[in-house]
Formats: sequence, structure tokens, C-alpha cells
Amino acid sequence: MKKDDCIFCRIANGDIGSNTVYEDEDFRVILDLNPGSRGHMLILPKEHADDLFELSDEYCEKLMLVARKVALAAKEALGAQGINLVQNNGEAAGQTVKHFHMHIIPRYDGDDRGMVNWTPHESDPEAQKQIEEAIKSELSKM
Repeated sequence: MKKDDCIFCRIANGDIGSNTVYEDEDFRVILDLNPGSRGHMLILPKEHADDLFELSDEYCEKLMLVARKVALAAKEALGAQGINLVQNNGEAAGQTVKHFHMHIIPRYDGDDRGMVNWTPHESDPEAQKQIEEAIKSELSKM
């Protein structure tokens, strides 16, 4: 359901203009107004969901098909050497707009790869085993 006070709902449903590169009954893909690279886009669902956890499995499947299709078109049209698909959930993960969206970020040889970045740390085998067991336990409940 569309939320009238959500800026991404308004863009996704055409109430606010955008540079739309793709649209179907479920999604609108727009050029990001503050791009991290040439051709940086956002996939916006037309139905409101705060984050990934509010999307149905069926919607997620459709989303990945759109992401693949648009990413391939961008790679070919713009001569990108790679593509980042970025999706943040929650403030701690960098989500700034409470409407699910996925970034498609074309990457070029020699560009600043600092956008999608983390510092690798040594892993503790015992801690890794505990994490593995905790996640498997939750998955078995689903």
C-alpha cells in the first residue's frame, strides 16, 4: 500500500517526477539524484515496505529479476566493468529512507571503490561456530 507521506512512494507511483529508466507494475527504477557513480540507480517498489523484512518472497524474486535486467543494461550501455547491488536495512546499516530500495551502482576501472566497504577482521573459530549454530537454529524455525 502506498503511503502519502513517503517520498519514495510518491516517486515510485509517479506523483513526483524522476529520470525513470525502467518501470513495470511493481517497480520503478530511477537515476539517483546524488549518484555515487555514473548511472547510479534506485529500484523502488510501488508498494510501501519499510525494509527487506516486510517484502514477500514473491516480491523479492521479482526484485532480483528487475535488478539483474537493469544492471545488465547499465553495464552494456555505460561500459561499466562491474556493478554493485546495495541494499540497507535499518539505521545501523545505513538506511536513511524508510522505504525499501536497492541501489544499482555501475563501477568503472579506477573509480573510488570506497562506497561499498568494510574492514576485514580476523575471525575466531569458536565464535564462528556459535554464530553458525545460532543462525541455523533460527532457519530451522522458519
